[in-house]
Amino acid sequence: MSDNSRKPVTGIFFALGGGVTLSVNDLAIKALSGTYALHQVILIRAFVGMAIVLGVIWFSKTGFRQLRTRRPLDHLFRVSIVMVSNVTYFVGLSLMPLADAVATAFVAPLLVTLMSAVILREQVGPRRWAAVAVGMVGVVIMTRPGAGVIQPAAILVLISAFCYASSHMMTRRMRLTESAMTLNFFVQCGFILVSLSFGVFAGDGHLAQAPGSTWEFLFRPWHVPPVGDWWAFLATGVAVGVGGLMMSQAYRTTEAALVAPFEYVGMPMAIFWGVMVFGSWPDATAWAGIALICGAGLYTLWRETLRRKKDLDVAAPSGDL
Repeated sequence: MSDNSRKPVTGIFFALGGGVTLSVNDLAIKALSGTYALHQVILIRAFVGMAIVLGVIWFSKTGFRQLRTRRPLDHLFRVSIVMVSNVTYFVGLSLMPLADAVATAFVAPLLVTLMSAVILREQVGPRRWAAVAVGMVGVVIMTRPGAGVIQPAAILVLISAFCYASSHMMTRRMRLTESAMTLNFFVQCGFILVSLSFGVFAGDGHLAQAPGSTWEFLFRPWHVPPVGDWWAFLATGVAVGVGGLMMSQAYRTTEAALVAPFEYVGMPMAIFWGVMVFGSWPDATAWAGIALICGAGLYTLWRETLRRKKDLDVAAPSGDL
């Protein structure tokens, strides 16, 4: 088998492995969200993730030279977006069933389509616009407005998905000059600096919120974790470090439109962890939202694959001399 024929299969396996591994991050943070402050969890996760990133850089061919950059302001902006995405997602995750939060977050590919049309001026056909509309209906269902009050946690996860899509826009702008390791390194630096600063400012608990409030997870006081909880802290760091690198490798070696649908392995994994660890099974409303969001996202990715294949066929030489 040639290298070219192996690459798509390898990229798909990296995407599947990355999706499964990153689902452990959601599981671990959900498990920690009832006791610890979010910025304490993110700080420990960032230290573990940074150790993995530095280890990979140390053994890579280019070493630490690849961390040189001429785009510090772009990195600062991208890291800020990723920080907001993480905070809003994990606060929402602490208040929602795991599967519901993950399903709402999967609106991100639809937002990428929307932003590609608005920001990058890419052409989007009526079928993909229809898919975006269907996905947004799924988002409305997941916010559960039937009781007269829109679920704030779902809005936070939706904000996270928007920021996640925005970070993809930044990655597209920076991909020609910045390596995946460089992007990952600066994100981990941002997590460490912001979490430490937040810990100094709010780690004593003077801003602690009432139990069950939206921002309780964010403003809790820090405390030393008992040995029994260290598995979750280590799991979230290893999952982000290893899963992030696997996803980066998948997108580096294989066409994005081919790899992206396999990220949806995170949905069945979220349902599995929710049932096995937290005893929560999606209700009928959640299943309807999951079906609309994931179905629309997968359809959008499929249409993107067809569009790119058509563009390549048109651009390919006929072979006639």
